[in-house]
Amino acid sequence: MKSFRACSTLHEVNKVLQVRFFQHDFVPRDAKARLKRYKYPAFYDPYGPRSPPSHKSIQLAERIASLSLEERRQIGPALQYKLKLPKLQPISTEGMDLGLQGAPAVGATKVEEQKEKTTFNVKLEKFDGAAKIKVITEVRDFTNLGLKEAKDLVNVPVVFKQGVTKEEANDIIEKIKAAGGVAVME
Repeated sequence: MKSFRACSTLHEVNKVLQVRFFQHDFVPRDAKARLKRYKYPAFYDPYGPRSPPSHKSIQLAERIASLSLEERRQIGPALQYKLKLPKLQPISTEGMDLGLQGAPAVGATKVEEQKEKTTFNVKLEKFDGAAKIKVITEVRDFTNLGLKEAKDLVNVPVVFKQGVTKEEANDIIEKIKAAGGVAVME
């Protein structure tokens, strides 16, 4: 049986250990000395101190301030033209989630779109196999197609009439329903 000697390793470790005490980074201050008060600027300027504006700049600012509101509005486009700056493109917010602020506006546009819609499409959803011939004849009447074209068109689901008014679309749906098919308005 072999004996394991752990003592030899302990002697090596215990020889010289480096000891490091806490070293403070500050110099102890004089107890009688007063604290320094620093003057902080009214606002933070990341670019540092600036030189005062020139006399010419001050005069220009005074002349702009004395202009009427309409004349001040014309300064921007005039400078843009004179300096040949590119026109700013409007940023589209379509498809963006604007949070609570944008939610009512998006809902309002959807309601307006529904009110503005005046033309509709009629889509044939399904029909009975026995009523296929009747449905084909009704589709022929609405679309003014020949027998072969109407037969090829009646592969469900298919939009067979586009750009009709609501009244016409309802009439077409009722006639398709009477023939044995199911049509919907889009």
